[in-house]
Amino acid sequence: MEFITHSPEETEALGERLGKILTPGTILAYRGDLGAGKTAFTRGLARGLGCRELVTSPTYTIVNEYLGGRLPLFHFDMYRLRSSDDLFDIGWDDYLERGGICAVEWSENVADAMEDPVMVTIEKTGENSRRITIERSEKNALTGL
Repeated sequence: MEFITHSPEETEALGERLGKILTPGTILAYRGDLGAGKTAFTRGLARGLGCRELVTSPTYTIVNEYLGGRLPLFHFDMYRLRSSDDLFDIGWDDYLERGGICAVEWSENVADAMEDPVMVTIEKTGENSRRITIERSEKNALTGL
């Protein structure tokens, strides 16, 4: 599925729509350059899950946890990780077992650790416009998006 957004608010709104239909254990593998809108998309995703906490980039913390919604949201930034071994060292399996949503920025750095993710590619097409492609996984049909 491909969507075009024309502002950060529209990017967040698309994330919110997705958050409302996700099921426990879903992994979202983000791809996109710096400043593409991955964190904005995640802010909307958190809202769609019912989370009202302030969503920020996990660049320096590796993972931010948001537990106030209908499902926990674990927002990862893999930019600084060298391999999936580093991901397992920070407890990736534990996060998967908690039944939440794992939203993974720079997912290409740890692609071999993610089983059947929903791919979310965000491309800048202008100053505020984005092309967002969402490719469903085999286990997650994304019905209703």
